[in-house]
Amino acid sequence: MVLWEGRLKKELNKIASSFNSSIKFDSRLFIYDIMGSISHAKMLGKQGIIKLKESELLIQELQKILVEVQSDKLQIDESAEDIHSFIEGELTNRLEDTGKKIHTARSRNDQIALDIRMYVKDEIKNLIKLIKELIKVLIKKSEKNLDTIMPAYTHLQRAQPTTFAHHLMAYVEQFMRDIERLNDCYKRTNIMPLRK
Repeated sequence: MVLWEGRLKKELNKIASSFNSSIKFDSRLFIYDIMGSISHAKMLGKQGIIKLKESELLIQELQKILVEVQSDKLQIDESAEDIHSFIEGELTNRLEDTGKKIHTARSRNDQIALDIRMYVKDEIKNLIKLIKELIKVLIKKSEKNLDTIMPAYTHLQRAQPTTFAHHLMAYVEQFMRDIERLNDCYKRTNIMPLRK
């Protein structure tokens, strides 16, 4: 589904369509897009912007879509312009006019900003976990090389002798600083209503 296809008399040129499409990149955001849409549907119903029954229908169908995509029962359509269009299209196919109401009081910019923020939060947590695993490996390697002598380097020139353990622990220190920075990044990214 192309956002402006209702305005076109002919099919959009394939090169132009490919240029405008982001589905190949943003399909990885489907979980976050659905989570954000579920939260949005709850708000719409709670605030009386749409009927409570419509809000519940949207939530149920979004949950079904999430399970279907995760289990490969539903494939993300790469002809859709982006992940939002794909999910909204699925909702509209299943719930007709009620499905279209998921876009009420929300812009695409709001949607993508939320999706990316939630994605970045998860990726930061994953990165920290991987860095901690690497640190463990470096520490074990250091413990086995306490007496292994090697030349240290300064400005790409050989300097005083050191141990391989000491050399590896210098990297551990750098990675520890990276974790501090990532934790700071997480705090800054976590300023949002959908915390987890």
